[in-house]
Amino acid sequence: MDDRSEVEAVLNEVARGRTETFGRVVRAYALPLRSFLSSQVHHMADVDDLAQEVFLAALKSLPKFRPGDDFGAWLRGIARNKLLVYFRTQSRRLQALQRFRDEVTAVIEADLERSAAADRAETIEQLLRCVGQLPERLRKVVRAGLDGDTPAELARELSTSVGVIYNMHYRANQLLRDCLRKGIV
Repeated sequence: MDDRSEVEAVLNEVARGRTETFGRVVRAYALPLRSFLSSQVHHMADVDDLAQEVFLAALKSLPKFRPGDDFGAWLRGIARNKLLVYFRTQSRRLQALQRFRDEVTAVIEADLERSAAADRAETIEQLLRCVGQLPERLRKVVRAGLDGDTPAELARELSTSVGVIYNMHYRANQLLRDCLRKGIV
């Protein structure tokens, strides 16, 4: 539907009560409209919903369309208004969700802190037991990391390369993770 006269002919049919012919307009303008909407909204489900809302609003407001005007531009104007409403609604929804999260956090915060403190103490005890089970060189790597020593300093102390220190660090972490999993499960 490239010709304005063709669009106007279809719109005249719709105005005479043959609303099923509006489907031709929808098919002709769906892709450009959805492209415009998707440049503003990133969730395709929302794009589909907005496009449907735009076409329904256009059908309802068809008497306001002035013959001779660009129908695509008119649709984009309706789309801009729908986008403004969409973004306001999204903003309100996000604010309400954040208020809900804040309220829930305030209600359960003390319980969470008590639970986390107990878990932390148990986990630290288990971690210390696991570190004690590591071979001596791996314990040195863990200790150096906790003390803030650089890998280069540790490599000099252990008479090895920095690459070996990184490998030892990786291996120690694996062993500690495995040990904690066994102790926690």
